[in-house]
Amino acid sequence: MEVSITARPDAVGALGRLHAVLGSMHPRIVACSGGIDSLLLAHVAHEAAPAATLIAHTVTPAVPGDGTARVVDHAERHGWETRIVRSGEFDDEAYLSNPTDRCYHCKSNLYDAVMALRGDTLPDAVILSGANLDDLGEYRPGLAAAAEREVRHPYVEAEVTKAEIRSIARHLGLAEADLPASPCLASRLYTGTRVTPSMLRAIEAGEALVRERSGIGVVRCRVRDTAVLVEVADVDRDLIDDRLLVGLAATMRSIEPSITSVELDARAYEPGRAFVGASGTGHRSERSAVDPVGSEPDGPTAGAVVGGA
Repeated sequence: MEVSITARPDAVGALGRLHAVLGSMHPRIVACSGGIDSLLLAHVAHEAAPAATLIAHTVTPAVPGDGTARVVDHAERHGWETRIVRSGEFDDEAYLSNPTDRCYHCKSNLYDAVMALRGDTLPDAVILSGANLDDLGEYRPGLAAAAEREVRHPYVEAEVTKAEIRSIARHLGLAEADLPASPCLASRLYTGTRVTPSMLRAIEAGEALVRERSGIGVVRCRVRDTAVLVEVADVDRDLIDDRLLVGLAATMRSIEPSITSVELDARAYEPGRAFVGASGTGHRSERSAVDPVGSEPDGPTAGAVVGGA
């Protein structure tokens, strides 16, 4: 089947393909981060076979709090059987050192924790992720961790694209249909900058402050070592003034005192800029690594210098 991501999405057709694929996956545990991809997958899987569907959500310092809030809200409103998972990546030095393949170590810990939910009651449950067809051409080390654990990707098997996911969500009346990408907070750290809970809390608080005071929808507070670079789209740059930056610095430093500088990036927002690949890797897209569940590493080629860092 040839799929064009520029063609107008066919929600009904894509939903039919998804249902057909899910029909062979019983029982199933859906790893749900609270982003639109996994949220829709959880919704469709539960509606089709609630008794055969368990929703797993991981809570770690790298998961944005609003993602957890969305999962809890949907679980309460739709009667999902839900389990909160605490994965062990923050006890894993291979993850904390933030190498190029950080997302492999993140997803390894996540899927191991989700698989433990099978226990005696769901020994044959299939673990499902929200990876979609558009993700396959990108550098996603988390997919290797999924393959090692036989995690399945219903959107990929049903040949469903990101645009079709949003179209299905609108068709089903999900308020999150146009939810901006919400990658894990660790994706804000340039490769090699150590992952710490306090830095991730500072990033989350900082981005929330910028959105609240400026009205900007998409903002990234990238961190290289101890320097913070604020990324926004070109059209939003005039909304970031010195007063806002001073407030941002105060907020972030109150949580992570090691921060030495906060400034507006000289370049416009680009998905995944903080990812520095293996030599010559270059840029990829925001979905290049899988967050818990859903991430965005990608960025300049190894050795590239970001202005102001």
